[in-house]
Amino acid sequence: MTSSQSIQSICILRLSAIGDVCHAVASVQAIQAHYPNAKITWVIGKIEAMLLKDLPGVRFVIFDKKQGWSAYQQLKRDLPEKFDVLLHMQVALRANIAAFFIKAKRKIGFAPHLSKELHSLVINEHAPALAQPHVLDGFKAFTAAIGVPDFNPSWFIPVSDDDKKWAEAQCNTQQPVLVIAPAASKAERNWLADRYAKLADYAVDKGFWVILSGGPTAMEKSLAQDIMAASQTSSSDLIKNCVGQSSLKQLLALLARADLVIAPDTGPAHMAVTQGTPVIGLYAHSNPARTGPYCYQNYVVEVYHQHLTDQFGQSADKLKWGTRVKGENLMADISLEAVIKMFDKVVAEQGIKSE
Repeated sequence: MTSSQSIQSICILRLSAIGDVCHAVASVQAIQAHYPNAKITWVIGKIEAMLLKDLPGVRFVIFDKKQGWSAYQQLKRDLPEKFDVLLHMQVALRANIAAFFIKAKRKIGFAPHLSKELHSLVINEHAPALAQPHVLDGFKAFTAAIGVPDFNPSWFIPVSDDDKKWAEAQCNTQQPVLVIAPAASKAERNWLADRYAKLADYAVDKGFWVILSGGPTAMEKSLAQDIMAASQTSSSDLIKNCVGQSSLKQLLALLARADLVIAPDTGPAHMAVTQGTPVIGLYAHSNPARTGPYCYQNYVVEVYHQHLTDQFGQSADKLKWGTRVKGENLMADISLEAVIKMFDKVVAEQGIKSE
């Protein structure tokens, strides 16, 4: 095991995305527990920093990809020191270029079979190779590489009292709260608006207060408006549209306040996991065993495996781990009945009761 005296400074390189940096927090905080005296610096994207900027004991250096080449020059100025360890936890080309500008005695990256876009050229060690890991388990391999014992993931992401008050104001009810985060980063990963609406109506009928949440993009706002228009109970004030009305911290507080979250493959699903809120994940394009809500993978409703077999003629264990399936309308194969069945199961198993 690596001596705790041998590592005094650690740089984490994980720029994006929201779900992935949430996964990485568990590893960072496990490192802090094992190396309490080590100074930790995290190179992170601008949006992701809005969520994690006050993480205890971590110095954040923001990498703004919109600045182009000047972002790398700024990174070089921000990090003149030489770290004991760089944990290079992203294989995207822009992250690999960033790693080139970070000085460290040990530069640990992903296992060779996961390396791409010059990743192996900017590291001098590989994290242990794992068979068919979840993304979070892949990050845990980096902690193992520096001697951190295996751990059960846990998270502490600070939320201010003001953000908690905002969340409470949206949930001014004694009823259980269902938060639907309907939109992923790509429209093809979104479930159908009319099915979200029928699910929301069903939840209202079961005594739930329903809130739509999400970011400020035109796609997210449009989807939310379509859901509200298709709902039979949205006019009752029991379904509230908060899409585009919250900061990331306010959204985190809202997900913590919720009794249940339903979402496709999107950041808020993983944010909810950090708060211990049960998540029903809706998956068609990516393997939920790799990218699903980590603590609630048994609550996923998916058609990924059937489409994988249709497109490749083989099951997931016979293909490259993480193989994605393609198609604009795959989510339509997730039936309303299947999601309602899972909703009822989760409500029963989690003991969520209406007043």
